[in-house]
Amino acid sequence: MKNVLRNASVLLGCTAWMALAGSAFAQSPYSVVMSGLDNPRGLAFAPNGALYVAEAGRGGSGPCALNGAGETRCFGTSGAITRLWQGVQSRVAQGLESHAMPDGSSASGPNDISFRGTGGAYIVMGLGGNQAFKDALGEEFGGTLIHMAASGHWTVLADVMQYEMDHNPAGGPVDSNPFGILAESGGRLVADAGANALLFVSATGEIETLALFPSQPNPTPVGPPMIEPVPTSVARGPDGALYVGQLTGFPFVPGLANIYRVVPGQAPVVHCAGFKTIMDIAFGADGSLYVVENATGGLFFAPNSGQLSRVAPDCSRSTMLVGLDRPTAVAVGPDGSVYVTNRATTAGAGEVLKVGP
Repeated sequence: MKNVLRNASVLLGCTAWMALAGSAFAQSPYSVVMSGLDNPRGLAFAPNGALYVAEAGRGGSGPCALNGAGETRCFGTSGAITRLWQGVQSRVAQGLESHAMPDGSSASGPNDISFRGTGGAYIVMGLGGNQAFKDALGEEFGGTLIHMAASGHWTVLADVMQYEMDHNPAGGPVDSNPFGILAESGGRLVADAGANALLFVSATGEIETLALFPSQPNPTPVGPPMIEPVPTSVARGPDGALYVGQLTGFPFVPGLANIYRVVPGQAPVVHCAGFKTIMDIAFGADGSLYVVENATGGLFFAPNSGQLSRVAPDCSRSTMLVGLDRPTAVAVGPDGSVYVTNRATTAGAGEVLKVGP
């Protein structure tokens, strides 16, 4: 998030191109399994089969501050973690930090969740700015990775914002927005969309840079000469490599977003190309890769143009759902069903859809 025009994108703002109209779905049958969510972000299944969603919240009454894109963001403690278990939806953790537009939309807070064991939930707390922005909001935990026990009690494992301040691995202005998390036995992988970096966090909280991603020339007359990579999501592939999806920066040109294959110690290589605004990826048991794009079509964010696709190992793809309203996350259930967020930049109207059996 080194370019200030990109702040709004990863914070899911850009409200001039956002619509709240009903979505028109196609291709695959679906059902709504969770509703009434505040800016839902990441999805993850616990080892017992319960589905969890990170709710970025709706901000609050303030303090308020301007981010790098000139948007007013107001602070509150409305972030939450919500669980779907045996058909019952319930918030299992509340009071997490959040900041959002004054109407509660496009929040940043709990951005993603991943499990390592039944009692081992790891959550990245978004920020989308630098330390001065964080201080102006009065936030304490923005830009961190936290560990949450089954009881709901949580502690900070690593300060990702501080690492960006100390090292700034991609160069440019200091900016951190932890957006994607993958918890594994050897450590935690964090896609920092603000720092343009994939980070490794050890079990004791030490951070190192695992991969950086290249900028691309802007083929349009709109925006900066170079478009930044903006990694948003990370998943472990069936071949053992890591795969990273990217949003790209302003002006969000169709076809420039890639899925990278990452092997530690080697430069990332493009695995599949030709996307626009990848927010999350997840592998199925058959090796298929499910990809959520926040918007498709022309420049910026066309209303109700979000899409869920299935991508085969040879990068051929099929569309599962179209016309989604700013989706942000995808997860594959134990039975092979695919789950995706919808209306994910709104307060109180966010939902989770189940696709398939």
